[in-house]
Amino acid sequence: MKRLAFLFSLGLLAGCAGAFDSRPPPETVGQVDLARYAGTWYEIARYPVSFQDGPSRRCEDVTATYTPRPDGTVGVVNRCRNALDQGREIVAEATARSASPGNDRLRVTFFWPFAGDYWVIGLDPDYRWAVVGAPGRDYLWILSRTPAMPAGHFMAAQEAARRQGFDLRRLALTRQSQAAPQAQRFERLDRNALQGATRAKD
Repeated sequence: MKRLAFLFSLGLLAGCAGAFDSRPPPETVGQVDLARYAGTWYEIARYPVSFQDGPSRRCEDVTATYTPRPDGTVGVVNRCRNALDQGREIVAEATARSASPGNDRLRVTFFWPFAGDYWVIGLDPDYRWAVVGAPGRDYLWILSRTPAMPAGHFMAAQEAARRQGFDLRRLALTRQSQAAPQAQRFERLDRNALQGATRAKD
């Protein structure tokens, strides 16, 4: 379990670090209230990445829990179940520090001295969903406060990512066992509809 957590943490750092992109970096939301952002978020969709999707790993039931600390940092606990290893749980803990006046850009450290970027590029006014990316646009996560994300929220989250130059065709839905199957189908239909609209604009 410790080895799995270490590898998961290493991969998360690599993901948050982003990759080179000649375009201007994506814009972040400007202001994030860390007290309201605290708590557990469910991953609804992501760009497939090696530390969550690989020959021996497929992360499902992915959650991220954030806990503000008195020193101003934020405790991070990421969990998932590996569908390719009998659902074994993988847990990675980290510390996040604000890297912007509005707390919309964080630096996440799973083990010192390595840190990665966590940029909030979309956020529901009522903190019901969030979109997290990296400066290089090689990584993207759509998060929700509930395991089954309402279709309208999913569309809004995707649109926030699209406006910042993220390729929605790369998105893959994350299985959440607590979500009703019909909710997953609705999400897939809406995602395809938005991707079709994106291609039409192109």
